[in-house]
Amino acid sequence: MTIRIQAARQDYPAISVVRRCELLKINRSTVYYQSDKPDEDDIWLMNLIRDIWLQYPFYGYRKITRELRVVYNQIVNHKRVLRLMNVMEIEALRPKPKTSIKMAGHVIYPYLLRNMEITRSNQVWMVDLTYIKFKSGFVYLIALIDVYSRYVVGWCLAETMHTEGCLVALKQALNIAKPEIINNDQGSQFTSETWILTLLNLAIKISMDGKGRCLDNVYIERFWRTIKYEAIHLNEYDCFKALYKGIKHYIKFYNDERYHQSLDYATPASVYFSSKK
Repeated sequence: MTIRIQAARQDYPAISVVRRCELLKINRSTVYYQSDKPDEDDIWLMNLIRDIWLQYPFYGYRKITRELRVVYNQIVNHKRVLRLMNVMEIEALRPKPKTSIKMAGHVIYPYLLRNMEITRSNQVWMVDLTYIKFKSGFVYLIALIDVYSRYVVGWCLAETMHTEGCLVALKQALNIAKPEIINNDQGSQFTSETWILTLLNLAIKISMDGKGRCLDNVYIERFWRTIKYEAIHLNEYDCFKALYKGIKHYIKFYNDERYHQSLDYATPASVYFSSKK
């Protein structure tokens, strides 16, 4: 439809856009609409920004831009880095005024994990999603991880970042057990009515990170970095099916075979099931 409008503009330059829409019987908003879906270059750069930010969470967009230019040889404008950080809702961790003001449009639940001693499996799960780029496009990986054992209890690879993929991962995890608390960020997927009501109906307590505070959800963030460096970045996946198969294989390895220094070199599965209630 946009092509028809553009053609009309060339043939009849004196006719306004409003009149063209009336003649074509279309809504004027469709002419001006531009998809807000990030392009593939943005997705690749967002993953790189996130990796830098996880390593240096005190870096703002200027220092991240510098890191991209010097370390990764990326020709990138600081305005683009700031825009992408705003899309991901991340910022440098630093004291600032009015940090407790609630975001409009959804209920914010308190962060329940501060000073909590986590002593057993299924006491606390963390959930998050991340972008993954491959040859034919990009997708979203959602995962839930048990904090005590680092065991990945559920995951889903989705073509959109809607709540449905998060619910698929949650359903898979609930086939294993039910946690007392699930901690997530304030992304739209985890503040949606569907997600919130699902947890409340299951009598699962909801804990939410502060905006821009990756360290509140640190274990799932570390998992993203691990799977990207140890599996995804080392392979070239040319289709969704191959990527899914590769992630499935790696998560099984991560849970059942990969030794974790923080677990005294035990595997997540051995720790999870030895303390599972």
